[in-house]
Amino acid sequence: MKDKPAKGTPSLPATQMNVHNAMVGLRGRDLFSTLRHIGRHGLRNPLHTARHMLALGGQLGKVMLGDTPLQPNPRDARFNDPTWAQNPLYRRGLQAYLAWQRQTRLWIEESQLDADDRARVHFLFNLLNDALAPSNSLLNPLAVKELFNTGGQSLVRGVAHLIDDLRHNHGLPRQVDDRAFEVGGNLATTPGAVVYRNELLELIQYLPMSEKQHTRPLLVIPPQINKYYIFDLSPSNSFVQYMLKNGLQVFMVSWRNPEPRHREWGLSSYVEALEQALAACRSISGNRDPNLMGACAGGLTMAALQGHLQAKRQLRRVRSATYLVSLLDSQFDSPASLFADEQTVEAAKRRSYQRGVLDGAEVARIFAWMRPNDLIWNYWVNNYLLGKAPPAFDILYWNADNTRLPAALHGDLLDFFKHNPLTHAAGLEVCGTPIDLGQVNLDSFTVAGSNDHITPWDAVYRSALLLGGDRRFVLANSGHIQSIINPPGNPKAFYLDNPALPSDPRAWSHDAQRREGSWWPVWLEWITARSGPLKAPRTDLGNATYPTLGPAPGSYVRAR
Repeated sequence: MKDKPAKGTPSLPATQMNVHNAMVGLRGRDLFSTLRHIGRHGLRNPLHTARHMLALGGQLGKVMLGDTPLQPNPRDARFNDPTWAQNPLYRRGLQAYLAWQRQTRLWIEESQLDADDRARVHFLFNLLNDALAPSNSLLNPLAVKELFNTGGQSLVRGVAHLIDDLRHNHGLPRQVDDRAFEVGGNLATTPGAVVYRNELLELIQYLPMSEKQHTRPLLVIPPQINKYYIFDLSPSNSFVQYMLKNGLQVFMVSWRNPEPRHREWGLSSYVEALEQALAACRSISGNRDPNLMGACAGGLTMAALQGHLQAKRQLRRVRSATYLVSLLDSQFDSPASLFADEQTVEAAKRRSYQRGVLDGAEVARIFAWMRPNDLIWNYWVNNYLLGKAPPAFDILYWNADNTRLPAALHGDLLDFFKHNPLTHAAGLEVCGTPIDLGQVNLDSFTVAGSNDHITPWDAVYRSALLLGGDRRFVLANSGHIQSIINPPGNPKAFYLDNPALPSDPRAWSHDAQRREGSWWPVWLEWITARSGPLKAPRTDLGNATYPTLGPAPGSYVRAR
């Protein structure tokens, strides 16, 4: 099989940070230990270091004479301002920075470090090089122009933003103007009602938005680390409204934001709560086998529920499953995961159990360092150097509205990444039953994102192969969130499709066909074929056993 990917198909993801690192965390002493190791290696190999220093000196000499041998990545927006190319001083500064980046990369690649150490060092130097970019200083031409245009007010506003973030945002620049949004006001506004509540979740049933509705409902399971309304943002990109307007019955799980007293909630607790929500969905809809949809960690919980039902010989309660950017096979490489040794993992477990929860803000910080240029330095420039307010963007507001994880679930997820239990039969036990996904013979539809830095697409692909039944896999040309929120109408959107599912993700991508537009319509065709006949919808929500408890979006989603 050829290694060359099809046109428009990404290669396998580069080594970078991912969801595993967010669960484990990065300790400063591990990074400093790597830095000390680099220093010792340099002292032990002075000729290697001297050769690269001379090469860097030669490059810098050419730069000072006006040569421009290096060019930034065309997709790197940090240096788009023409001043970087036209002003002699700025041009030389940029060239010196690019020469330093190139030479440090070569120093690492040509060193005698083993592969794991090289990966760690690359990771550390990427963080340092991104932080040292000349665009992050007050000499950024955009900042200088704004300083003169505002008569110095941009600097005053920038300092005020910096002080506020140091006091109230853990020292990171804010990504969104949170004053522009309100849950239940201009987000999560789709009409519905809470029809069931237990300690861990609320179940929302939505009012129909079409003249006829399919008889089999869809139960949506969001990730526990964020709130459910990623599926119900502004009306223009609400996945819930898209489904309702196309004749689907939709029920939504809204997870409770746990507190330290809920530290014992583990994966089994969530599966039990989800099984109760499934029973409520079946009762209210009058349908014995709803379809399921799970996203990210919600997909893992959904798979565990199906394995649990299969072990009890009750899998007939589910008709099909849709997995969105969900990892069931947790085997992937990342330089940051090389820091996650046994000691680090156990320390992470102890820390969260002592606190009772893994704080969502801590996870958000790790996610931000996954893509520092996009999620940190971009806002550093906008908020501090230009003195502007962060944008009002609904997805970023949702991203900042993070939740906590109970300590037991955090420990279960760490064990999941450590042992990769779902790749073999009975590797995971949930609610006292062994899980074998190969025996879950349900139709499944899996979506991954080609630019997903949290759940790499090849790992999501391998996850789809673990399932029994008829399987479908599509690859959106987006990141983790935009792969889910992918409404039709975006002219830049496309996805890759290949009905064959070979064992190698490269083989799949080589033969995949590019399809223009969003994957939502092709999934809608797939799910409606499994949603039963159309009939006039019921406008009353709940039933006698499960009466309405209050209007959507409910109370759990509002808890901080």
